[in-house]
Amino acid sequence: MEWRQQSTFSCADAFNEARRWIEEVTGQPFGCSDFRAALENGVLLCDLINKLKPGIIKKLNRHATPIAGLDNINVFLKACGKLGLNESQLFHPGDLQDLSNRAIVRRNESSRRLKNVLITVYWLGRKAYLDDGYNGAQLNFKAFEGLLGLALSKV
Repeated sequence: MEWRQQSTFSCADAFNEARRWIEEVTGQPFGCSDFRAALENGVLLCDLINKLKPGIIKKLNRHATPIAGLDNINVFLKACGKLGLNESQLFHPGDLQDLSNRAIVRRNESSRRLKNVLITVYWLGRKAYLDDGYNGAQLNFKAFEGLLGLALSKV
């Protein structure tokens, strides 16, 4: 089964592991139980990548506006590219947008978008694992098997 066809429930382990890893690496709590809402301003993602590769992001926009959040997310994605992630491994900046106030949202659209974010977290975790200079918390790749539909335990 293709990952896009899997249910949100099958990705619960990936959501929990991504949250645990991000909190452990950054030393900061999510601040809310909603995965998307906790990451939508991009600050936690930028802090994460700066912990993995100190100084890769020099300036962070801490204003509480949607434009500032989009700016931070774009900076994060560019930093992921500098670390060697391919464009196909990155989520789209709009994947963290709040769709709750949209008049028409395709079925499972929010779920699909969050899975894209999880895939980026997975690949970033792999990069950290393979980096000899990084000695912080490690991502449990096995938690992402349900999301990716692969036997990742051999990684």
